Amino acid sequence: MATRTTTKTEITVPAIDIRHITLKIVGDSPLIMHKWSHKAKQEMLDKQMKKAKKGREAKDPVADFIESIYWLDGEPEEKTEEGFTKAIENGAKFGFPTVAFKASAVAAGYRAGVTKDKVSTNGAFHIDGEFVEIQGATPEMREDMVRVGMGTADIRYRGEFRGWFAEITVKYNATAISAEQIVNLFNLGGFACGIGEWRPEKGGTSGMFHVE
Repeated sequence: MATRTTTKTEITVPAIDIRHITLKIVGDSPLIMHKWSHKAKQEMLDKQMKKAKKGREAKDPVADFIESIYWLDGEPEEKTEEGFTKAIENGAKFGFPTVAFKASAVAAGYRAGVTKDKVSTNGAFHIDGEFVEIQGATPEMREDMVRVGMGTADIRYRGEFRGWFAEITVKYNATAISAEQIVNLFNLGGFACGIGEWRPEKGGTSGMFHVE
């Protein structure tokens, strides 16, 4: 009777090499905020819960502008010009979701054929924190005509940062990607995709940036 031989194969998994790099992101075009307002989220929730509509509320441009911004600290309780001015005088801080910066880098790299897939790149690096602080500028109110739903025209009031910059700390696996590659991906993302409303990825020119 033949003897069955079992061969053992040893699998070697290379040690993970986690490193950090801080990048200064400099805006090349205005960054337009697009945070959902409390009113907009409540309207969506009411619709999903099939609650009766109360009728269309009067538009409040200043309140819409203030609520479109990602406030890290000092958001005014009173959504008025006076409340906004006081918040600025008291040193209010503003931010933008870190996932937007990463998404621009990952998407641009894949579309340009630099990376083979988005999944691998998403796992190669991460940005610390939920929000990146937007520095160097005070938000200004802008008015835009937009099309919503079935092409219905509407006016939107949103915050816009000109001359902005941000510092992000990237945590990466050096066995999968290098610091130089990360810088190149963010430069590519800032040029080809951008962040915020009316960015290149959506056919606009806002929210473009580069690594300094």
